[in-house]
Amino acid sequence: MFMRRLFPFSDKGVIAESLRFAVIAALIVIPFRYWVAQPFIVRGASMDPTFFDGEYLVIDELSYHFRKPQRGEVVVLRSPELPRVFLIKRVIGLPGETVVIANGRVAIERSGELAYLEEPYLAAQTRTYPDARTTLGTDEYFVLGDNREPSLDSRRLGSVAGELITGRTLVRLWPAARAQVVTGTVGARPEQ
Repeated sequence: MFMRRLFPFSDKGVIAESLRFAVIAALIVIPFRYWVAQPFIVRGASMDPTFFDGEYLVIDELSYHFRKPQRGEVVVLRSPELPRVFLIKRVIGLPGETVVIANGRVAIERSGELAYLEEPYLAAQTRTYPDARTTLGTDEYFVLGDNREPSLDSRRLGSVAGELITGRTLVRLWPAARAQVVTGTVGARPEQ
């Protein structure tokens, strides 16, 4: 009897209200989680100094339904070799382009001329090896880690099909001291 006076709701009413709340929450959260944004924890050092091991990111999965990835954006993608494994890399080459790595630098070939990329996100003195030349198909991307030496990227995996790209980094939530909205394409453009 004491419980009835303290909580004037019937047991059936509380259960029904709780169930209705859970259903509404699921209808909002589940589509958001699977089609709009997804949490992601960085594992490894391939994106140092842009993203460090253990940082907590939110990935925008919606944008690429309306537009293609752009050069310089940091994306999360499924590994071409192990589809259950997710990688975080930077888009360097776009569909139809030829990416050239020569003398430690990355360039896009245009009309027989090399347009070298400005890459201010790399640590000082970072060089890209080995020398290579890759021509991308109509829905293929060339991706590299910002920490070039240990990164498992297009230099070893080959070009990446657009369908493997899950989304782009949107927000770094953790650690709190580095929390920020991520500005995708800074500095990843061919030199003029």
